[in-house]
Amino acid sequence: NIAKLEKVVKEGNSYGAQQMYKSITTRYVSAERYSEALDILQAGSCIQLEHTQVTCGAELAVLFVDTLVKGNFRYDDEILDRIRRIYKKFPQTPVPQHLDLADDGDMQQLSETIAAAKTHLEGCSSFLKAAIKWSAEFGAHKSGSPEIHDMLAEYIYLESPEVDIARASLHFVRGKNPKKFASILVNFLGKCYPGEEDLAIARAILLYLSLGNLRDANYVIDEVKKQAESKGICFPQSDLIQFIKYLLQMLQRDALPLFNMLRQNYKACLEREPAFYELLDKVAEKFYGVRRQSPLQGLFGDFFKVNNCCYFFKLLPGHASKMLIHVE
Repeated sequence: NIAKLEKVVKEGNSYGAQQMYKSITTRYVSAERYSEALDILQAGSCIQLEHTQVTCGAELAVLFVDTLVKGNFRYDDEILDRIRRIYKKFPQTPVPQHLDLADDGDMQQLSETIAAAKTHLEGCSSFLKAAIKWSAEFGAHKSGSPEIHDMLAEYIYLESPEVDIARASLHFVRGKNPKKFASILVNFLGKCYPGEEDLAIARAILLYLSLGNLRDANYVIDEVKKQAESKGICFPQSDLIQFIKYLLQMLQRDALPLFNMLRQNYKACLEREPAFYELLDKVAEKFYGVRRQSPLQGLFGDFFKVNNCCYFFKLLPGHASKMLIHVE
């Protein structure tokens, strides 16, 4: 079946092959022959991706993960390697060079390149997000395989039509390659808009700290400084970076009052990105045991306090009781 279907793809009938891949593997899965279904889906996704049929290849890759779930396959190195082999087949879109934006032909080429990059990113993200979810449920880390997070983070950074360092950071901090993340951040410093440099670094550090990972937070900021210096790139100096430096020092000891004071003193620079407040709430929870309260919890908490107070005054004799009942 694998050889027959590959021949159909090579002959240029990707859509016909796709229907055959899905039909055959559905029968294997129905018969609980999951290993055979996985072999066909892996081969199919790889051959489709090799022929730049990214939508078809991504669909089969997602079906590969679905079959892992249906077959109750546990997370292990062998399956991780199979996921990595599919991932490496996803193409990367070459950026057009020396474009003349006043030229209609060049603008058309740029538009097609951006559309292709979006398609590639959507397909690969769907596959790897499904794989992360499977890995979390079947034996990897509770937030999913760090190796798969690294794959997704790197592809997001490389393939996004506009550099999406914020989205990539969400996965890099759950990965296991902080040195690679530091290199990505240094690369970003060299080409981002002015004023974004310190935001990217602060976001990375706060994301690590929100997970309780002080070790990698310290490593990444030191590594970014070192790599930036070696490449002649200026490491940003701002109030936000100063806040991050103080915060990293403070979290090495039990100093909740100082933590709250620091947040208040640097409120102006933290307001540049509203998400920083939520991240700092998570940091307080991880390092100081401060339980976060949602706005609804606060609202209903106040509601019950008021009603408990009313109930208490109803028990009192005289005019106070009558007045409060009247107000209610």
